Amino acid sequence: MKKTLIALTMGAACATALAAPAAAEYPDRPIQVVIPYGPGGASDLSARALSTALTKHMPQPTVLSNRTGAGGAIGSVAVRDADGDGYTMLVARVGSHTVNPAMNPKLPYTVDEFRFVGIYEINPVACVVNSNSGITTIEELITKVNENPGQVLFSSAGVGTLPHFGPLMVLEAFGVENLSQNVIHIPTEGDGQALTAVLQGTSDFYCGSTSPAAPFVDSGQMVPLLVTSSKRIDGFDAPTVDELGKPDLKALVGWTGIAGPADLTDEAAGKWAEWLAAAVEDEAFLKYMTSGGSIVELMSPEESVEFVSSAYDSFRRLVVELDLEIK
Repeated sequence: MKKTLIALTMGAACATALAAPAAAEYPDRPIQVVIPYGPGGASDLSARALSTALTKHMPQPTVLSNRTGAGGAIGSVAVRDADGDGYTMLVARVGSHTVNPAMNPKLPYTVDEFRFVGIYEINPVACVVNSNSGITTIEELITKVNENPGQVLFSSAGVGTLPHFGPLMVLEAFGVENLSQNVIHIPTEGDGQALTAVLQGTSDFYCGSTSPAAPFVDSGQMVPLLVTSSKRIDGFDAPTVDELGKPDLKALVGWTGIAGPADLTDEAAGKWAEWLAAAVEDEAFLKYMTSGGSIVELMSPEESVEFVSSAYDSFRRLVVELDLEIK
């Protein structure tokens, strides 16, 4: 009788083990991808183009979510605090993970609280003005600033973003002094709003990533004054910073990558690395990105961390030199 009971018990245990479902392979449901800036900006445009390319390679869709505010901090914190299971990822940008940390030591997060799976895009910066402004060169813009101290406005995607830092770097490189007094910063919730302000005349100029500015330049609504690249960019009939004798401004570039919380699983990180590698080879994606002046260049997780660290050091040095730290 005892042997029978033992046999029955062991049989039941085996049956239970066999019936237990295997752990689901990642991903088995949609993945939320947080964009920490508003619609129409560089982050948003890049993320949506990437999402389209990824649909051909991912078994589940991505659900894009714009969480704006605090120069990318609100969306970044949301991902930092998420589970590391790979179902909440971040579109990390130069503003949220280089410029803002360099300018604001009181940010509620640090860069090492994220695990990068890859940077896939580099954006040179373009300075643009409304085509009705009468300004056609960067020298003319500098003259306007010097002759109208405290009256020239520039718009950005928010405090601590690349378009906040970029104009100040450019003006300083061209000899404008007392930046905090001579130009007025108009922060918005994204590159799209910042460019709309230039279009509507409530801002005089914008210096940010080429991608969101490209449609306005292509339509003739805006005039590009310079690009922070070594070579001229298709669609932007403007001199490079090398041509203008300001090669140090080549450090002023945007970038876009994908990151998760620091405890992102190896499985999720590995899958994202595979998906990104496939997506950046997509012809439609490449055509779209390069038409906006972007350089598609996938970096490994290790290369991404080194790149972000180096970019932070460059921006931090300039923050100190220009006294731009947010107190």
